Amino acid sequence: MIYYRPTDGDPHSSPFNYRPRTCFIMTQLGGPIPAEVARIREVLDSVFRAHDFDCIDATSVVTGKDFLLKIWELIVTVPVGVAIVHEEMSSTTIGNIFYELGLLQAYGKETLIVKTRSATIPSDFIRTEYVEAGSGLKERIERFCRSLQERAEYHLFMAQQVENNPLLAIDFLRRAYLLTGDTSLREPARELFEAAGLSTRAKSSVESLLLNSFGRA
Repeated sequence: MIYYRPTDGDPHSSPFNYRPRTCFIMTQLGGPIPAEVARIREVLDSVFRAHDFDCIDATSVVTGKDFLLKIWELIVTVPVGVAIVHEEMSSTTIGNIFYELGLLQAYGKETLIVKTRSATIPSDFIRTEYVEAGSGLKERIERFCRSLQERAEYHLFMAQQVENNPLLAIDFLRRAYLLTGDTSLREPARELFEAAGLSTRAKSSVESLLLNSFGRA
């Protein structure tokens, strides 16, 4: 996949710092944060941590550079994103959240919306499954976390089915790696890479950057 930077529209041609088993949280970060949003965030952190996932947000990394570019790079490098939506959030905050959620879905990430009872969902996301905050929130987040293993198994299955399309097969392996953190998936990815005669490609090529997504050997 060619990644185009949202800041200037040019292709990104340097390696990313990928973050396997990491969930990107999209919500209101500046105060005053509604108490229910804080409670939801605590539940998410607790459940994901129990499933050996880290939770990060836009404040987790400080680069001193362009803020949108930082968020975009976080989105590209994680396997999962969860949006928390509350009816008291400003339209600006809601717009930012759904912009980021749209990027996650466009890049094939696993996503979930957690909303409060009175919060509304934009019509473009009406088909996106959401979880309503309430007494059973923890159990529903638990089910979502368990489903991530099923998605990883699906990506591994698809990698075998499309092995004659090496770039697509490697990309399925990449998605499985991000969900599982299994570095051994780098080996079949490298075998596909070399069998397709891609080992002579430039380090900044799409193919080499894709292989790099498994981490450096």
